[in-house]
Amino acid sequence: MEEKELAVRDGTALEIVGKEETETNTLGSEEMELNIAHIVEKIEHFTQMVSELLESGKTMFKEMSHEFEERLIMIHKEKMEKWQEEIRELRMLDASNEEDNAILHNARYLLQNPQIDS
Repeated sequence: MEEKELAVRDGTALEIVGKEETETNTLGSEEMELNIAHIVEKIEHFTQMVSELLESGKTMFKEMSHEFEERLIMIHKEKMEKWQEEIRELRMLDASNEEDNAILHNARYLLQNPQIDS
């Protein structure tokens, strides 16, 4: 019986030691869980921040793209208007030159043929 009691006592002693180790592990585990929870919280916060940055970046690029498109269209329009004005000026100059050329041609003809004038 003593052996059983010893065994029981040893078993009980082992059980008590096991509980103490489990409590230490539990305390360690609770501390570990808090550390893990803190890291998870950091991950969630960082993920949220990245998500917000992505959304604001997308919005910013959309706005910049829209502004770029509008500006590029405006530059194109201004250039087209400028060049069309240059074309109109060249056509007016050409028409004026043609008129002057016709007048000069008529004057040369009259100078070369004085009998027509009389």
